[in-house]
Amino acid sequence: MNSRVKKIISTFLKVAISFGGLGYIFYKVPLGEVSSHWTSTALPWVGVILCCTIFSMAIQANRWRGLLLAEGKTIPFKTFYAYIALGYFFNNLLPSGFGGDAVKTIAFGKKFGNTANSVAAVAISRVMGLIAMFICFFVTLPFVVTRLDIPAAYTGAICGVALLCVLIVVGGLFSDKIKLPEVMTRKVPFLLKLQNAFSVYRGYKKAFFLSGLDSIWLQISSILIHYSYFQAVGVPVDLATITVFMTITITITMLPISINGIGLRENLNVSLFTGLLGIPPDIVLAAALIGYIPMLFQAAQGAVVLARYKSTK
Repeated sequence: MNSRVKKIISTFLKVAISFGGLGYIFYKVPLGEVSSHWTSTALPWVGVILCCTIFSMAIQANRWRGLLLAEGKTIPFKTFYAYIALGYFFNNLLPSGFGGDAVKTIAFGKKFGNTANSVAAVAISRVMGLIAMFICFFVTLPFVVTRLDIPAAYTGAICGVALLCVLIVVGGLFSDKIKLPEVMTRKVPFLLKLQNAFSVYRGYKKAFFLSGLDSIWLQISSILIHYSYFQAVGVPVDLATITVFMTITITITMLPISINGIGLRENLNVSLFTGLLGIPPDIVLAAALIGYIPMLFQAAQGAVVLARYKSTK
């Protein structure tokens, strides 16, 4: 079986899982019941969500710019923000949450001629963001487990992924110590550039620390966005619970078995918020579906960037 056929089958299965998940959840909870919770009182919270979304994208742009070190300072901040938006446009359309990272990194590298450094900066940013999320999870978990019986499988999965993220960061920082086979570097000389791009951060501890700080701010913004979903439907949930459940949902939906977590995300939210907190499933779904507003907002900004990019070619 060639790679093209495998890719087609993989995409088909992801689509099937996503639509199957959506079909199942809306069979159990009719959309009419869900939509009844979307009222005008949600509009101020939608405004908060959009403001936090812009803030999050700005933080990501600043983190990427900082990790490009001296090169980043020569490029306007708005350029990084534009490429972040472009990445979200493709992230929210391609059947993989990492597709946008590839698009924005390659496009940025072609324009500014520093693809290896850009790849390293984006990869480090991604993993540092996950580590910041796991830090928030472990800080708030003790406040939640005293009230709720969190399934051990979820906590175990997060511990495993968190450890993997730490190993990836350490491995990246010391990647130049790994001797790659000559046949590999001869065929793909870019690998040596990538090794050097990752390992350079050992000599720039301040930039690395600031990227971690940006990642914490990014997670705080994400927590506030998820908190606003439930405020918008009139059912407040405390920040500690939001943080723990958000981390579980994001970690599980990172599995490459659906289209960007669609279908899985909705079922997980109902499982957690209804199963453990007793919030009616129609309210949980109403809150969860508001989560598509920032995704569309990000994609719309990316569409504008793409249109301008094409018009200048």
